[in-house]
Amino acid sequence: MPAVSALVLGLWGIDRQDSMWRDESVTYQVAHRSLGELWDLLGTIDAVHGLYYLLMHAVFALWDGGLTALRLPSTVATALAAAGVGSIGARLAGPRAGTLAGLVFVLLPVTQQYAQEGRSYALVTAAVTWATYAFLRGIGADRRPWWAMYALLLALGCWLHAFAALVLVAHGLTLWWLRGTHRVWRRWGAASAGVLVTVVPLAVVGAGQADRQLGWLGRPGLALWLQFLATVAVGVLLCRFLGRGLLASLALPVLVVPAGLLMAVSLVTPWYVERYVLYGMTGLALLAGAALDRAVGLRRRFAPAVRTLIAGGLAAAAVAVLLPWSLLVRSPESRKDDVVALAHAVEHAARPGDGVLFMPARRREWLLSYPSLHGRLDDLALAESPVRSRTLQGTELPAETIRRRILASDRVIVLSDLPGEPLDPFARELVKRQTLKAYFQICERTRLRGGQVIVYARDGRCAR
Repeated sequence: MPAVSALVLGLWGIDRQDSMWRDESVTYQVAHRSLGELWDLLGTIDAVHGLYYLLMHAVFALWDGGLTALRLPSTVATALAAAGVGSIGARLAGPRAGTLAGLVFVLLPVTQQYAQEGRSYALVTAAVTWATYAFLRGIGADRRPWWAMYALLLALGCWLHAFAALVLVAHGLTLWWLRGTHRVWRRWGAASAGVLVTVVPLAVVGAGQADRQLGWLGRPGLALWLQFLATVAVGVLLCRFLGRGLLASLALPVLVVPAGLLMAVSLVTPWYVERYVLYGMTGLALLAGAALDRAVGLRRRFAPAVRTLIAGGLAAAAVAVLLPWSLLVRSPESRKDDVVALAHAVEHAARPGDGVLFMPARRREWLLSYPSLHGRLDDLALAESPVRSRTLQGTELPAETIRRRILASDRVIVLSDLPGEPLDPFARELVKRQTLKAYFQICERTRLRGGQVIVYARDGRCAR
């Protein structure tokens, strides 16, 4: 039931009103590169997503189905993760608790969001969830095949995203709470060592790319800390309601430890983003499912009419709370920007041969998934294309050359962040802003989700 529910919800509005945001655009355009071009890119940046890009390259080679093909692997992975949550819950607290835990996981707004995301996080969650199931079976049966499966699945999760390795700490804490035998500790230690050794090459390459990969992140602010502490508080309260047992000892560390460790590290080196440890939500779902199962048992003390009233009230409250969130995550407003809308605005405003500038340069991503449109415009700052430069957004010319090329143009289409966003202080970005302000006038401005398209022209050249 959880897996089928996840598939149904994942397929509902999977095109997200024909929208795509910048991270998904990266996946789309990188996955369409040749294997040689993809390998060259991973040597420069995004090695931590390399396995996912290879998977998506294969998906598009089999079926170039646009936004549906881009997001379908995440939808299927979410269904697998939901089945894993249900299986863990059923083994620890009974079939009803497992079903409820799986359904809670599926209904979480953050789960629904990443079930329709063209990135790796749902796949990581599926791998970590089934690795946790193998860990649970290994503790109980102490058989080598379960520990081998544990190592294999967790290594897969780490190669999809390196921060999946943080769940090892959570599992270690579970063993400590349960006072695992020396034999179980040895088996778990050997499996964990195998996982870490397997991902050493990725860790080495990823460490060299960390500044380029994560340089945009800031330290967690007060809002993130309050959100994390609220999640921890909910988990602890659920554990108090359930009492100390194997489920609480397994679920609470998975919920708290990966996110907590990443946030603590981010006080020194900013690395925390909620989606990097999305799999922690499986811990919350397990606790909530077991708590709901116990509440259903307590409900039998009431008269049938009272039980019906309580059940109806809870169902109505769940719909009232979850439906607006479910609708929101299937709309363009749920993401930072909308690449599709921005590209359509450029297509509407531009004439063949117009110059185009991206301010800042990383916003070139907004047109890279539309190569035919990008090719019709003169990219005034581009030195080498993304493929030739082995980068995501290409490299740009020196500032003075950019200035000369702008001055040689009559009309320039600019794709930039919305007003109020921080302006890059680099020389290339400064010269773009200064030259346009001094020698051009604004003919048209279209503000969209997360960005804007501005048409600049010399005096008298605004007319279409």
